[in-house]
Amino acid sequence: MKVLMLNGSPKDNGNTAAALAEMKAVFEAQGVEVDYVHVGNLAIRGCTGCASCFKTRKCVIDDIVNELALKLEACDGMVVGSPVYYASANGTLISLLDRLFYSARFDKRMKVGASVVVARRGGCSAAFDQLNKYFTISGMPLASGQYWNSVHGATPGQAAEDGEGLQGMRTLANNMTFLMKSIALGKQTFGLPEKEKSVWTNFIR
Repeated sequence: MKVLMLNGSPKDNGNTAAALAEMKAVFEAQGVEVDYVHVGNLAIRGCTGCASCFKTRKCVIDDIVNELALKLEACDGMVVGSPVYYASANGTLISLLDRLFYSARFDKRMKVGASVVVARRGGCSAAFDQLNKYFTISGMPLASGQYWNSVHGATPGQAAEDGEGLQGMRTLANNMTFLMKSIALGKQTFGLPEKEKSVWTNFIR
């Protein structure tokens, strides 16, 4: 089993990193390989809508997004963590995820996804919903914990005081590990679900 973890915070060792570290420890204790990448401090352009990836199967902006596409294809699950800014995820992370999920045209079905959000106080559920949409549009089952996957803290280090939030991270990692292993067994026995040819319908013709 292998998990790709993305830290979407601009800070190396902030509260988002602390939340993800709680999960990482559980993954590693269960024998799951972790590929942890800090992306929130990078200069990442947004999608230009050029659609060249329809032909090349990679993004025309040749940066870390294309590297992460290879990592995503090789993994069994993906965790995305972000601080909450104005009730939404970090804009740098959103630019990355827009391009990654749009340009990486391999089959992502049954790779397990999980979102983690960190805030001083409010906006967690809105940012959590925002991040989950990348997984659900791709046929990726969502791993859940014991609450919405959120941790609270403002200045770096305050997440350590959120005992409930950190327990939720451990629960999430355990549940995600179980789900990834169960899906792997299911794929061996039954294969992937049958996939129909995509039907594209415009709202305005």
